[in-house]
Order: sequence, then structure tokens, then C-alpha cells
Amino acid sequence: MSKPVIGINADFRRAQGNQPAFTYIAAGYYDCVAAAGGIPLILPPAEDEADVYRIVEQLDGLVLIGGADLDPRRDGFMLHPSVRPMEPRREIFDRMLMKVAGERRLPVFGIGSGLQLLNINEGGNLYLHIPEDLPDAIPHRDAQDIGHRHSLDITPGSIMERVYGEGEIRVCSRHHMAIDEIAPGFDVTARCPDGVIEAIESNQPDWFAMGTQFHPESDSASALDLRIFEEFIEGIQKTQPVQLRVVA
Repeated sequence: MSKPVIGINADFRRAQGNQPAFTYIAAGYYDCVAAAGGIPLILPPAEDEADVYRIVEQLDGLVLIGGADLDPRRDGFMLHPSVRPMEPRREIFDRMLMKVAGERRLPVFGIGSGLQLLNINEGGNLYLHIPEDLPDAIPHRDAQDIGHRHSLDITPGSIMERVYGEGEIRVCSRHHMAIDEIAPGFDVTARCPDGVIEAIESNQPDWFAMGTQFHPESDSASALDLRIFEEFIEGIQKTQPVQLRVVA
């Protein structure tokens, strides 16, 4: 029985006082990958680009996790006061990882800031603060509720439609940045009713890539949300069957 090996980037915190630096990740990411039929492989932040190429060679797919904000200065924009940049060591690694994955057409599933990085790497850009850039939008972040949920409008014929079908859809989505211009080669597959983009997928025949602004791995996610990970694993198995590692 073959299972795809799915790399998952991890978060990073620098040393503080008498506390050492450490790498960490919410269990939901690797639990969902495993439950969907993949083998999760946690990736600490490498610093050498040659090492990143070697890492990507070992993978059948990549999940880019959420976390703090991408630093807009790395993309030529000013730093908005609301932005809380992620640790530079993680961001540098994440950007190298996404760049190499895009070059190699490795299947990618970006979640939260991972979706935003996928979009940026492929030529899109971001709103830096929804309350200012889209003042008519509903609240997308509740400081008192980490499981903040809102509804979705799904694009027919998309992966999101296969996952959720008909009926009311509510997902765990908590963010203040969002996609502005979608990258070439991608389609919007879900929006919040206020128009904010919540999911995208590649329309390129040579690359299976997708992303959600919401968090299907979170503790407050529904059982149906796991189907997104299953779609990702099934998509990898359909597009790259001969590359899958064989597990005894």
C-alpha cells in the first residue's frame, strides 16, 4: 500500500531569556494529513537553499501552515501597523520552500498565511488589513474567539464544492490579511459572503495546488473539513502515482 509523503513546515520561536529557540506546530495539521491517508513529515526551518531543494525531492506534496503575518516589506510594500510579522528564520525558509515547490510543481496545499504565501509566490498580492482595505467586510477576526467561524459561498465545479456540497457552510476563519489580486493560473473557489477570498486552486494542468484562508485543521473545524485533506491526498495520488513512496 502506497502513501504520499507530505512535508509540513513548522513554526519557529527564537530564544527568549533562559528559554531556548524551538520549532513547534499545531497537531491538527499532521493529524489531518495522517487521517486523510498521507505520511506527515515535519520540516524545521533550513537555512541553505540547496538543502531546500534536497528536501523537496523527498516529498510527494507540501502543506504550508498558518501562523503570524508575512512581512509585506519583502514584497515591496510598507509595514502596516496591524502586521505582526512571523519570525524571520521561519519566513525566509517558508519563502524558499514555496519557491522551490512552485518550480518543481510539487503539489501544495496552503492554509491561512500558507495560502497567502502561495498567492504571493505565484504573482498575486494581499490586502494588509481588511478593516481598512475593505471597510464593508464582516469581521474576519475575533480576538475573544480563536474558533471564529463564518459562512462561505462556493464556486461550482471546484474542489470546495466536492467537499461541502449544498447547504449552509461555516468554517473556522480568523485573519486580518487576505488575497487582493489572485495569482495568474489560479481560480477563486470560495469567498466569504462579503467577497473576501477564502479558497483558491490552480487551473494549470501541470500543477495541483490549492489553498484555504480558513483552517480545516483547527480544533473547531467540522468533520466535513477533513475532506479537504482527503481531496489533497487523492489529487496527489491521481497526478503523481509513480512518484509515491512505498510503505511496507
